[in-house]
Amino acid sequence: MRLVIQRVTEASVFVDGQCVASVDLGVCLFLAVAKGDGEKDADYLAAKVARLRIFEDQAGKMNCSLAEIQGEALVVSEFTLYGDCTQGRRPSLSRAAPADQAERLYRYFVAKLGTLGLRVKAGRFRSAMQVKLCNDGPVTFILDSPS
Repeated sequence: MRLVIQRVTEASVFVDGQCVASVDLGVCLFLAVAKGDGEKDADYLAAKVARLRIFEDQAGKMNCSLAEIQGEALVVSEFTLYGDCTQGRRPSLSRAAPADQAERLYRYFVAKLGTLGLRVKAGRFRSAMQVKLCNDGPVTFILDSPS
């Protein structure tokens, strides 16, 4: 699994012009599932998201986690994170998992974040979404699960 984490002051997802989810201070997470990924990958990334110290403490150092600041997480599926642009002009998406597998693991990941005590909202899987966010910092990290 591949995850892009953006620290945000706010983020929203729109489908057909309607807001389907929004968060204030926290993170916007773009998640892609690869062929062969499983729940173990989702567990690993969810634990990282909950405990990764990317928020500033009173001294201005990145010492606080999403859980510690009681921030929110907005999860957006984005299979194009596995796009390979090395050959030709059309990206190959052959590493991305089939939609059924990806959706199952996406929903599992969202639920797992909730079991870790985080407030979680989600985009709409298999929908054309527009994401609006204010990246705070800017702070952006890319994480891959071990497999």
